[in-house]
Amino acid sequence: MRRGFAERMTHATGIVCSALALIVVALIAAPLAAGAQESLIEQSFGEADSQQPLLLQADNLIYDRKNDQVIAEGNVEVYYNNYSLVADELIYDQRAGTLQAVGNVRIKEPDGAVVKADRIDLTDDFKDGFVRSLRIVTSDEERIAARRAYREDGETTVFEQGAYTPCKVCKDPSGEGPLWEIRARKIIHDKSEGNIYYEDATLEFLGLPIVYVPYFYHPDPTVTRRSGFLAPTFRQSDELGFAYEQPYYFALAPNKDLTLAPVVTTDAGTLIKADWRHRLETGQYRVLLAGAYNEDPPANAPTDSSFRGSIETQGNFRIGSFWNWGWDITAESDDTFRRFYKLDAKTETERSSEVYLIGQSDRNYFSARAYNFVNLTELEDPQGEDLTDRDTLVHPVIDYNYIADDPVLGGELAWNTNVVSLTRDEGPESHRVVSEVGWRRTLTDPMGQRITPFAQARADLYKFTSYEEPLAPGSASTPAEFPGDTFTRQMLTGGADYRLPLVKHSSWGSQVIEPVAQVIFRADNEDGTKPPNEDAQSLVFDDTLLFDIDKFSGYDRLETGTRANYGVQYTLQSHYGFSMRAVAGQSYQIAGSNPFDSGSGLEEDQSDYVAGMYFDVPTMFRLVAQARFDEDTFDVRRLDLMGSGEYGPVRGAVNYVKADPQPGLGVFEDREELLASAALQVTDLWSVFGDIRYNFELDEALEQSIGVKYACECFMMSVKYTKSEIEDRDIEPEETILVGFEFKNLGGADVQTDVTGGFSATDGGN
Repeated sequence: MRRGFAERMTHATGIVCSALALIVVALIAAPLAAGAQESLIEQSFGEADSQQPLLLQADNLIYDRKNDQVIAEGNVEVYYNNYSLVADELIYDQRAGTLQAVGNVRIKEPDGAVVKADRIDLTDDFKDGFVRSLRIVTSDEERIAARRAYREDGETTVFEQGAYTPCKVCKDPSGEGPLWEIRARKIIHDKSEGNIYYEDATLEFLGLPIVYVPYFYHPDPTVTRRSGFLAPTFRQSDELGFAYEQPYYFALAPNKDLTLAPVVTTDAGTLIKADWRHRLETGQYRVLLAGAYNEDPPANAPTDSSFRGSIETQGNFRIGSFWNWGWDITAESDDTFRRFYKLDAKTETERSSEVYLIGQSDRNYFSARAYNFVNLTELEDPQGEDLTDRDTLVHPVIDYNYIADDPVLGGELAWNTNVVSLTRDEGPESHRVVSEVGWRRTLTDPMGQRITPFAQARADLYKFTSYEEPLAPGSASTPAEFPGDTFTRQMLTGGADYRLPLVKHSSWGSQVIEPVAQVIFRADNEDGTKPPNEDAQSLVFDDTLLFDIDKFSGYDRLETGTRANYGVQYTLQSHYGFSMRAVAGQSYQIAGSNPFDSGSGLEEDQSDYVAGMYFDVPTMFRLVAQARFDEDTFDVRRLDLMGSGEYGPVRGAVNYVKADPQPGLGVFEDREELLASAALQVTDLWSVFGDIRYNFELDEALEQSIGVKYACECFMMSVKYTKSEIEDRDIEPEETILVGFEFKNLGGADVQTDVTGGFSATDGGN
């Protein structure tokens, strides 16, 4: 009969109790099972399995014939059905048909949850029962304590006068209780539904009641996703007025879901957002929609339409072992819609969308991409012409790279091809095909000298419309105009790279000094700068480009003539992880025409000097310093500093750039800007942080913030002040104070207050 009881158990504690009954029967009818060699409560178990053997160990076993009781006492440990029980004493009353585990009772369930109690009493059917002075610790460290608890239907546990908290370490200032907990007259855990219900519940923080709720519930830790309302969002601002957002989440299937979020505002109409996600066998995709209807749009908005909206979508899919394709596309009704409705950060200044197909193997690479580039800010050229709506469409850009499997003349043979077709709503159009074959071979002599001869052959086909080169603001000159044309150009390149690494090893590490010299021979091609410059506008001459065969960043500009590059590299690598690298050198135009524009540092026959230093202490500090010095005066013409580090309680990062104008690339003013961030861990729980983006030419901080944060294992709170000077049509400068907090397993919120008035609150929960 008792064996039948065990077979009927479905609830965790019910199964354990049945197991205990079987233990006692086994003790009466058979010899004691072999003792376990390690504490069973420490083991990790899988799913419940009633076919597994029963294990028991205890210091003493007592048969009380007079009272019909069997007692196991002293360090009692039981393992059955992937549940384990530890207690000081185990009592089976055959007359009453009850079972008691007494003293320091702990039960570990298959999912890792641990039930702790002073005593567990079970009724005759071993399915329903009650627990006195009960505490439960789940596998994710949630805790439930109660004066009394009982089971109903084997699936529901009711805790009377209960308290719930996920706080394991965080304590209130007295150190006696958790930082926060929920106390309720009744807490009901329904495992079949996966819910925890609260009746007459009060949230206590630092031992003080702060929120009373007559009834609410939340999913238990076993629930990963479920349809239902998400926490609402409240916001008030000058642009939107008062706004209320109420998201609803649809868990449609394990591989797809939908979130709908209508937003009602008092000053900017109604906004509806939708987020669709779908995962398939070969990939996944996502679609985000946003649409707003406002009968009275802002006067300074870039559109007077009552409807404004956007669509975002991303996807990535595999095609066999070597290919994948995907997209990342954003389309919107106007430039400021997403920033105005707080869908994007105000710092967004441009938008790019792409569709791509990529294939790659060990020695082959293929990429086909279509781009759409959109400027999001008001923009004028130096002559005052509006460039705001000059969107660019690239359809497509194709790259193919191939490296021959076998050596050719003892060296590596590679073939590269590039195809681009580019159009604009207004402005020049350009189409090209570029194909290039390259060969190189490295020879090392007994002295360690390394000589690398190389050769390249390139052929271009171009077609483009007329275009004008930019002039400096306020210039009285007429822009140089180039008529449209279709033409071909060719270039043969040959040269050699010479290096002599000098190595010294020591007990603490190694050092390498390496002189480097290159000479590159090219024909003198007058058509090298003829097409419009679409992809070679990011030329930054520094140590990373010093020994490049072609220093232009794209195909539209072509190096010509004979050039020499020379310099020295120094590398230090210690056995303790510290490393340093330094590079310095210069480039020299020996013969032929020089294709580089003014301000690049390469426009004279003798280029500016470039130097770079790199320091790296793993997990602690990294610094990169790059500089370009005038070749006559040694004045700094460009300086880039990038550093990040962590030492003890301090963390920080800095990025600084100072650069002279580059008129050839349309940059006519000095540039100097600093972007820095830092954080200090004052104590284990408290930290302060801040960041700044400062423009020295404008003599103002474009963005800055400072804040303080408290974080422990079950609660986080931060206060952050932010000031932004970014302005663009209906996007205005602002100062805000953001207060954020989060309760573990319950979620949290962000409350934002404009310094000049107003507030906003956004959900920060799960």
